[in-house]
Amino acid sequence: MDNYSSLDSVFGALADPTRRAVVQRLGRGPASVKELAAPFRMALPSFMKHIAVLEQSGLVRSEKVGRVRTCRMEPKPLRSAEVWMAEQRALWEGRTDRLADFVEGIGSNLEEKRDGRSE
Repeated sequence: MDNYSSLDSVFGALADPTRRAVVQRLGRGPASVKELAAPFRMALPSFMKHIAVLEQSGLVRSEKVGRVRTCRMEPKPLRSAEVWMAEQRALWEGRTDRLADFVEGIGSNLEEKRDGRSE
């Protein structure tokens, strides 16, 4: 159950486009909050709320040295989300493959009946 609560936190953090952009930028390497905030038209306190959500989800870690707060990505939560999505993809691909086989089987049976080959 704990794994799902951490997934909830990760997906909740990634639900916002500003936070996704921050995560994307941090994928290229660490950056200061000032650098991360530069592309966004919002006050720094509002931007810091986004950083706090990312930190609470475990996606981002920050440290302050002097007056500069630097953020870094934490890849483990993203990996957990990726594993969960891969499991879901495999599950649904299997289901859709079985459905396709079923529908093709019905189609073949209907063609046989129409052509009078089966009765």
